[in-house]
Amino acid sequence: MTFKQLEALYWAAKLGGFLSAAQKLHTTQSAVSKRIQELEALIGVPLFDRSLRSARLTEKGRELLVHATRLLEMRAEVLDRMSQPDVIERTLRLGVTELTSMTWLPTLVETIHAHYPKVIVEPHVDMSANLRDKLLAEEIDLMIVPDFYAEPRFSSQYVGKVENAWMSRPGLVPAEGSLNLKDLGAYRVLLDKSGPGMVYDRWFRSVGFAPISTLTSNSIVALAALTISGLGISYFPRHCLQPLVSANLLQILDVAPGLPDVPYAAMYKAENPSELTSAIISLAQKCCDFSRLIEPQLSGREPAPGVVNAAG
Repeated sequence: MTFKQLEALYWAAKLGGFLSAAQKLHTTQSAVSKRIQELEALIGVPLFDRSLRSARLTEKGRELLVHATRLLEMRAEVLDRMSQPDVIERTLRLGVTELTSMTWLPTLVETIHAHYPKVIVEPHVDMSANLRDKLLAEEIDLMIVPDFYAEPRFSSQYVGKVENAWMSRPGLVPAEGSLNLKDLGAYRVLLDKSGPGMVYDRWFRSVGFAPISTLTSNSIVALAALTISGLGISYFPRHCLQPLVSANLLQILDVAPGLPDVPYAAMYKAENPSELTSAIISLAQKCCDFSRLIEPQLSGREPAPGVVNAAG
């Protein structure tokens, strides 16, 4: 049973003839007649009383017309809703890492709401490896993570990148001149074990960097606190931690070779594409900005002396 057959039935009944239905549907009278015959063959009973001059439904025809009308109305409603982004209703389970949640996630959520008011964004903040498992298990619909996974089951699109720099507590590492990367091996290196850490672990091996002492964490906030306390050196996004540098809590180290940028990608299961997912990725590409941490709104109050407005 097709919508073309149901339309033929509906308009022939409403307009009182196959010719009028054909004109309404911009087709021929023989085409309308053929569609009605196909419906009758499918159901096994006549739908129109052909002993009369006008197209008058049989009892079974009237019964089918009720269902046909409902189906055609539902189809029209679906097409109308899908053509209007502001009426799409669904929950989008979005996986992001800690850094994204601390920088541009609120902007992305606000932008999604502006374009799709009835889409509910459900953020899942976790390590990249855990988000990968959640995406494979279909516990989330989309994840934005460092582009580390060469997973054939994922479709991936570039979103943005992060420029990182080595940092330490001021005075812990001599700041005069440029340092060689291997010189940092004499210090305890605080490593990120999430997505950027996996990217840099591979890069460290490629350049032969093997620090003697390490400490790992899956939280950028924890790593920043440990670095500020002087427990070692670590790498952080150069621009969004600038307030901590300006407050003399951290210093940026000039190290050669410099750290490569970390690309971020939006990934979803290749078998689950959707127009909404593609649209959200486009919005993410426009919103992506790792340069600033979220600053809390203090209702007009000035921060206390020595307090830095930083996430965490």
